[in-house]
Amino acid sequence: MKMNMKIKALAGTFAFLLITFSLSAQVVSKDSISMLKDQKQALELSKRLNDRKLELAKLENELPGATEEAAKTAEQAQKSADDNREAADKLGDDAQSRKLAKRASKSAGSAHRDAKKARRAADNLEKLRKDIDNLRSKISEDEQKLASMPAPSGR
Repeated sequence: MKMNMKIKALAGTFAFLLITFSLSAQVVSKDSISMLKDQKQALELSKRLNDRKLELAKLENELPGATEEAAKTAEQAQKSADDNREAADKLGDDAQSRKLAKRASKSAGSAHRDAKKARRAADNLEKLRKDIDNLRSKISEDEQKLASMPAPSGR
């Protein structure tokens, strides 16, 4: 009977140790999973941040060309408007002249088209500036989120 009690005691101790090890293994596993999820989030955030920085650099490189285009088209629109005013004045002096009427009509069309191009270029420039500001804001938010994340432990 003593042997039977020893076996029961050993089996009980073994069962207790087995339960204890399995519980501690589960806790470590949950912590490990949580840490891996945090690392995954940090990596995804870093990737998004990097993509946004690349997009920002691309947009900032487009800015000088868009600014130049807006200035050039505005200047051309002003020149066309001046030419149109001059043609209209000449037509006012000789209202019956077909030649002057045709010239005034053509210069009015040119002034209209050039003004439209200038507005479109100015709108594109404004949109580009808004996109740049928006992207800078998002980058700042992502950098703050990344800085507030817990540092990876281990390694």
